[in-house]
Amino acid sequence: MLVDARALADALSELIRVVQFRDRDRACCYDISVSQCYALKGVVDAGALTINDLAAHLYLDKSTASRVANALVDKALLVRQADEADGRVVRLTATAAGTAVCTRIESDLAGEYAELLGDFEPEVRAAITRVVTRLGRSFAARVDASGGSCCVVG
Repeated sequence: MLVDARALADALSELIRVVQFRDRDRACCYDISVSQCYALKGVVDAGALTINDLAAHLYLDKSTASRVANALVDKALLVRQADEADGRVVRLTATAAGTAVCTRIESDLAGEYAELLGDFEPEVRAAITRVVTRLGRSFAARVDASGGSCCVVG
């Protein structure tokens, strides 16, 4: 089991490294950073998020999430709106331009992934999606999004 775990760690590290570099290089095509891209998608998918919700979604502290959101507001991709039920609460929502950028990014990525998956049989493509989804959920369940500190190595 430990050998499999180490092999998985190596494979995931390589995949994440390559995808991060690809994301960084591609994000400039849309005039937003990778963090801004993740934030925009989070808001579009949710319909509206508070800064605290966005911070938890991005696994960032509130001040960093606020800076990311501010940049998207400055680019007119997000707007701040007072919550109808509680005017003290501010929610971020996507503008039409923000939704359009998010849709374009998702469409471009889907095209890339279609090319990548083209070499696999349909049942393998479905299995890849199931495994990656399950891994993502397993990792997310183990992440402390409360802003706590990292572990101490003894």
